[in-house]
Amino acid sequence: MAITASVSFLSPSSSRLFCLQNHNPLSQPLFSLPFHSHAFPTFASPQKRLKPTAIPQIMTPSAQASNDSAPMLPPYNVLITGSTKGIGFALAREFLKAGDNVIISSRSAERVESSVESLRREFGKHHVWINNAGSNAYSYKPLAEASDEDLIEVVTTNTLGLMICCREAIKMMLNQPRGGHIFNIDGAGSDGRPTPRFAAYGATKRSVVHLTKSLQAELQMQDVKNVVVHNLSPGMVTTDLLMSGATTKQAKFFINVLAEPAEVVAEYLVPNIRSIPVNGSTKPTYIRFLTGLKAYSQIFSRFAFGARRNRYLLED
Repeated sequence: MAITASVSFLSPSSSRLFCLQNHNPLSQPLFSLPFHSHAFPTFASPQKRLKPTAIPQIMTPSAQASNDSAPMLPPYNVLITGSTKGIGFALAREFLKAGDNVIISSRSAERVESSVESLRREFGKHHVWINNAGSNAYSYKPLAEASDEDLIEVVTTNTLGLMICCREAIKMMLNQPRGGHIFNIDGAGSDGRPTPRFAAYGATKRSVVHLTKSLQAELQMQDVKNVVVHNLSPGMVTTDLLMSGATTKQAKFFINVLAEPAEVVAEYLVPNIRSIPVNGSTKPTYIRFLTGLKAYSQIFSRFAFGARRNRYLLED
């Protein structure tokens, strides 16, 4: 399984890829961007250890047909981008708790090192690699005031990075006996609603949904059944990215009412993610932590009973 500006089982609140798979994850970066990685073996048996491999050639649909009938079985190899902190790091912890192999990488060698050491203390020397991929350039301002550099960072990371990750994950998974699952993580703007003060970020997250649908259609056209692309929605997560924009009365209200810590979200998402390959499902899914019903219920409780007031931030 894996995650990237998505998640992929080999699948971004920000842009993040995450992949689930049974076989060796990528031995080289998914992005053509500078990055650092760390992996260390001591998972149960030697045959489960991650070994360097080149990205294989794509199998033809006919070659895949005989391999897509059996379900994928854990432990999985999980690649998560954008996960040295926030929801990505929380997802890595949950997959490790479930006994999976996790790969961690980042464009920052320091963040990789500190994340690896933290996970080592808690879980021992499992395979860990987090690939950092997702950005709003920590900028909350009207688009007219955004710099070229900020816009390039947001689009390059959240859109181009996601496309490259998906491309490489699909190429690799097509050549695996059990294929794989890719989970593209959405964020604010993915439902088409406006995102004032971070319009570029919202536009890139809207593109996540469209890209996922297009990839699903492409794989169906090619009669590919052993690679499935899904959407994953963590809702509002109290990450640095979200909290840095909590400067208005409206933002504070919605964060207090709807947001949850990364650990809470990951505890819900990971079991749902892991159940898909186990069940042998080949149907695309959209896993949502914050459903519309849940959101409306919490907003109603706030207005009716004052629930969640000042939960994270003092409101005016």
